[in-house]
Amino acid sequence: MTSKQRAYLKSLAMKENAILHIGKSGVTPELTENVREALIARELIKIGILQNCMDDPKEMAQTLAERTKSQVVQIIGKKIVLYKEGQGDDRKIVLPK
Repeated sequence: MTSKQRAYLKSLAMKENAILHIGKSGVTPELTENVREALIARELIKIGILQNCMDDPKEMAQTLAERTKSQVVQIIGKKIVLYKEGQGDDRKIVLPK
């Protein structure tokens, strides 16, 4: 992913609210499945980390990205933004070249 594409995705993510939240149990198989389904439906998602979660946001983002075969767009404080390109004609987001 180029810096121009990453900047474009960041601008789209700024307007979005977190659709999933990670609590004290951290990255569970259920959360991973929810992230996978959300990425298929939306391509770009924002995940909030609750204050009672003591895990490192960077490690959680990396783990989720590996398990869902997505890319980490950005991590700001307790917010994670992930992107996974849609398949075929289902693409909702067209990245700049």
